[in-house]
Amino acid sequence: MDRSQVDARIRELAEPFNKKGIEITDDTTFQNDLEFDSLTVMDFVAAIEDEFDIIISMNQQAEIETYGQLVDSVHKLQAKP
Repeated sequence: MDRSQVDARIRELAEPFNKKGIEITDDTTFQNDLEFDSLTVMDFVAAIEDEFDIIISMNQQAEIETYGQLVDSVHKLQAKP
C-alpha cells in the first residue's frame, strides 16, 4: 500500500472522530486543530492499528503531532514485513 492509499484510508477512519468537520491536511494537528483529547486519541489509534494490523508504540504516539506525521508513520510500519 503506498502513502496515498494509507492517507485515504486514515482519512476515512478519522471521519467519525472529526466532530467539527475540520479539513484535514498534512499539517493538521490532533491536539490544537482537531481538539482530540487523550481518550479520542487512544480510540483513533486503536482503529488505525486494527485496520493496518500494526502496533504504534506509546513512544511513537508521543512524537506524532500532525496528520502528515501519522500517515508517514503508519506507511512505514505497515510496509515492514
